[in-house]
Amino acid sequence: MITITHIDTACVLIDIAGYKILTDPTLDAPGKLYYHGSGGFSRKTSVPAAAISAADIDLVLLSHHQHKDNFDREGRKLTEQVPLVLSTRAAAKILPNARGLKAWESFTIADQRLPDLKITATPAQHHPWWVPEFFAGEVIGFVIECRQLPDGALYISGDTVYFKGLGEIGRRFHIDIGIFHVGAVQFRYLTGWGKYTFNSRELLKTIHELKPAHVIPVHFKGWTHFKEKEPVLRNALQQDKAVWEKTIIPEPGVPIVL
Repeated sequence: MITITHIDTACVLIDIAGYKILTDPTLDAPGKLYYHGSGGFSRKTSVPAAAISAADIDLVLLSHHQHKDNFDREGRKLTEQVPLVLSTRAAAKILPNARGLKAWESFTIADQRLPDLKITATPAQHHPWWVPEFFAGEVIGFVIECRQLPDGALYISGDTVYFKGLGEIGRRFHIDIGIFHVGAVQFRYLTGWGKYTFNSRELLKTIHELKPAHVIPVHFKGWTHFKEKEPVLRNALQQDKAVWEKTIIPEPGVPIVL
């Protein structure tokens, strides 16, 4: 059995046979204005759905460290206390407990609860196609595999737009559960209508390529730079009956049992 609990933004608690994985820790209270680098500012508006203790976390999967909507102040404090962090190579240079992975690199974890746990970094493109990568920085997603996931792997997209490299994930892995970062992030005063994460149209295209059995969208509310709100996302997904039937919109703090 696996439970997935949405905490805040892209922060999700994944419990597989008692082994607890936290993604992109965002645990600050709302109201503050944050600088994300390269001229980008936004304000946090959401409240974390649950208190998280570092003592309860076995692993943090951090898609990237450079943006506060994926890694805020309280999130960093917690992350620095957990046994292991898997993230980008850039993040590993500033977090002493982090192992940096490049796309398609795997890391195997030996734990008595999950003796064959394997995490593979996947490519992500966290910027419009005409903006160079250094503007937003390096980002990865993750694929989780273990025998407790007999129906296929669990995929976490990280912050990404649709790009051709996503199709390779579906060719390399059979995806059972997909956690997708959406929200159509934009900084219109910097790069116009260019997106930095999936909008609903791109999400649908990715779902059709990867064919997950379960779809869990996150990262679509809680910050002022998220431009596609939940009603728009719901409406778009409902237009595709097959996709909507396998979509679970998470209720913050309420475990999804799969």
